[in-house]
Amino acid sequence: MRALVSVSDKTGVVDFARALRRLGWEVIATGGTMKLLRESGVEVINISDVTGFPEICDGRVKTLHPKVHGGLLARRDDPSHMKALADNGIELIDMVCVNLYPFRRTIEREGVTMAEAIENIDIGGPSMLRSAAKNYRDVTVVCDPADYERVIAEIEAGGNTTEKTRLELSAKAYTHTAEYDACIATYMRAQAGLNEKLFMDYDLVQTLRYGENPHQSARFYRQAEPMPYSLAFARQLNGKELSYNNIQDANAALNIVREFEEPFCVGLKHMNPCGAAVGKDILEAWNKAYEADKVSIFGGIVAVNRELDGATAAAMKPVFLEIIIAPSFSKEALEILTTKKNLRLMQVDMSRRDVKAMQYVSVNGGLLAQELDTSMITVTGDMTVTKLRPTEEQLVDLNFAWRIVKHVKSNAIVVVRNGSTLGVGAGQMNRVGSAAIALEEARSKGATEGLVLASDGFFPFDDTVTLAARYGIAAIVQPGGSVRDEESIRKADELGIAMVFTGMRHFKH
Repeated sequence: MRALVSVSDKTGVVDFARALRRLGWEVIATGGTMKLLRESGVEVINISDVTGFPEICDGRVKTLHPKVHGGLLARRDDPSHMKALADNGIELIDMVCVNLYPFRRTIEREGVTMAEAIENIDIGGPSMLRSAAKNYRDVTVVCDPADYERVIAEIEAGGNTTEKTRLELSAKAYTHTAEYDACIATYMRAQAGLNEKLFMDYDLVQTLRYGENPHQSARFYRQAEPMPYSLAFARQLNGKELSYNNIQDANAALNIVREFEEPFCVGLKHMNPCGAAVGKDILEAWNKAYEADKVSIFGGIVAVNRELDGATAAAMKPVFLEIIIAPSFSKEALEILTTKKNLRLMQVDMSRRDVKAMQYVSVNGGLLAQELDTSMITVTGDMTVTKLRPTEEQLVDLNFAWRIVKHVKSNAIVVVRNGSTLGVGAGQMNRVGSAAIALEEARSKGATEGLVLASDGFFPFDDTVTLAARYGIAAIVQPGGSVRDEESIRKADELGIAMVFTGMRHFKH
């Protein structure tokens, strides 16, 4: 029995090759793998001694040879195949242990050139994997060091791997080469400016109990490259398994948290914020967010952008919450909150670095792709379109409201005072309907003056301005851009409301 070993990831390969030799296998190796094995005292055969041809072109050509691929592809149960091998002096190869040049790691390096990337495109490796995988009934193909122990154990037990294992390893090898080629194709198409194809490479995180509803099956996948503000790469410190709806809601909460650098807390239900606030610290932010909507937060999700300390944990504990998300949890906070065995505590990387992320939404028979909306314009007095300009205090609240309304389902209206939401109107079919919900909610809390209002889209009529004035709104921020903007501006001037246009809308469907 013979095995051909040629790996870029050399984790465990010495012990693997040594075990094969102990079990009576011959080991063929190439380049750096051969050097490592020989230095480690493992007897190996040079690939050039098998092919009768030297490695050439700086190692680009070494395994692309009939004495390699004939030995892999020949069917042992086909007499004509075996005769062809005998006639041409080709010996069988019963195992391929190969993993590929680190192309993904290469292109992730800062400043990498296209020439460097191309040199890390493996040619012989994928060819050997595919040949071995195609002939899995006779050949074992190993591309993952995690499988070494299993392979050796089966050879020790029965003299060879089982056909069931070889089939599984074949599928794994094809997955490995498919992911590898998709990564290369994506990179090369980007260099060439092509976008006619979309390849997606995601790994299973968990099979979920069900989807949005119990009759729907669901799974949770994640991309290969870690990114901040991602639940896919979070660390769960406590609580039961996440559900489909938990993941959706938590993702929405993380997108809101990303908007704020000052201490911030948001409570969220059904992918809409039900209370959000900034404070001098996380405890104050939590208290303000909780007071903003004590009813809706029940059974909701809370996210903060600072370490969750003991005092804040103690304040949160009496409230029924599904999930608490933070960049870290103090020892005291964990001691307090882990007494609630079902409460999910999620530690998430919230490092503030630029990430060019894409957002994908499935539609029947298709997929929509767009850049994640990470843009944000600072609201300034220079954006004022009315005679009355907002005060400095109002500008602070307008900026807060503008960052929150971006994450509320359209049509979206948010009412704010003193860095805290007082009313949220989401997902109504007309904008004045959303405004009525948000304004009435604010009034129910006794808030009737000093309020600001944010709208994710422009006002098609002046009715929203008229309604806002009845509820004590002093300043409004909206994108502008309606053919009837002048009507809303005149109405705001008539009612003594300051209004600013940002020129950027934030629809969220």
